[in-house]
Amino acid sequence: METTMASPAAQVIIAIIPIVGIVIGGTLIFFYLLWRHREISLQIKAGTYQEKKFQLKIFSLFTGLILCGVGLILTIMFYIIQGLSYSLLGGLVPLVIGLCLILFYKLCPASIEKDGEN
Repeated sequence: METTMASPAAQVIIAIIPIVGIVIGGTLIFFYLLWRHREISLQIKAGTYQEKKFQLKIFSLFTGLILCGVGLILTIMFYIIQGLSYSLLGGLVPLVIGLCLILFYKLCPASIEKDGEN
C-alpha cells in the first residue's frame, strides 16, 4: 500500500479539533457545576432543599453490567485482531472491574440497601 502524507493545514486542523472539543466540554461542565451549586445554595436558603438518596447497590449493578458488556466485547475483538498480547488488557480490565462491581452487588449487606445512601 502506498501512504500519502496529509497537507500541513490538514494536520493542524486534525490536531486542533480534539483540543477545541476538550475546552468546550470542560467549559460546559464547569458552568453546569456552578449553576447546580448556586441552585442548591438558594434551595438551602429557602428551606426547600431535599437531599437526594444515592443508591449504591443499584449504581454498582448498573455500572458493573455496562463495564462487563464493554469489557467482553473489547476482549473478544482484541483477541480476534491481535491474539494473546498486551492489548488484550484493554478489554480485560473493564471486564474484571465490572465483575467485581456485580460481585459487590451480590455480597453487599442489606443495611446499605435500606439506608439508600451509604
